[in-house]
Amino acid sequence: MPPPRKRTDVLYIENLHAYYGKSHVLHGVQFDVGEGEIVSLLGRNGSGRSTTAKAIMGMVECTGDVIWRDQQIRGRKPYEIAHLGVGYVPENRDIFPRLTVHQNLVLGQKRTGQEARWSFDDVYEMFPRLRERQHTEAGVLSGGEQQMLTLCRTLMGDPDLIIIDEPTEGLAPMIVELVGQYLKTLQLAGVSVLLIEQKLTIALEISDRALVMGHGTIVFDGTPQALREDAHVRKEWLEV
Repeated sequence: MPPPRKRTDVLYIENLHAYYGKSHVLHGVQFDVGEGEIVSLLGRNGSGRSTTAKAIMGMVECTGDVIWRDQQIRGRKPYEIAHLGVGYVPENRDIFPRLTVHQNLVLGQKRTGQEARWSFDDVYEMFPRLRERQHTEAGVLSGGEQQMLTLCRTLMGDPDLIIIDEPTEGLAPMIVELVGQYLKTLQLAGVSVLLIEQKLTIALEISDRALVMGHGTIVFDGTPQALREDAHVRKEWLEV
């Protein structure tokens, strides 16, 4: 049974169905993300995790409720959702390869005039390697550096929630650990995180709650410890 809505939810998804043309991908997805909470969305490839992120961001056709801070955002344009405070870091990273690191970060800034929580100095302090390479074209960065850049560009938009899709894909174990530390740093700064991840170890290490998706629906919602102890769910929906 999905959790009831709580007053501390920043994001609440209910009865979410999503489609690619005639293909029905999400089947009544329901979950929530609380204020300052890290929630991991786990599952095998093709289970619907990335489609869930795109549905939240208004990038695929869907029905149901996507409630952001008590307002319905399903049906809004992606840029409108981003300006409400929802950041999205896609799996393919989507950097601008011919622009410098600093120019990429400039493109992430909100244009509304209000003072943001994250400045250039803040992100360069969190990711010193980006400060060193701020005048370098983004296309020549390593995979780990590009992931850092994409995350920081999203932070420049001052989100209250970051949806981050497979941030550790293709990264060396040491960089994977760094990504986990950075996500915890964001949490300490009050940012909620919806982490879409395949690496069970890192997800369970940093998350407050774990969701498991299978065949376009949520099949588990509980604590990381509960998932560690549920061999049936792990074998049925996660292990290869």
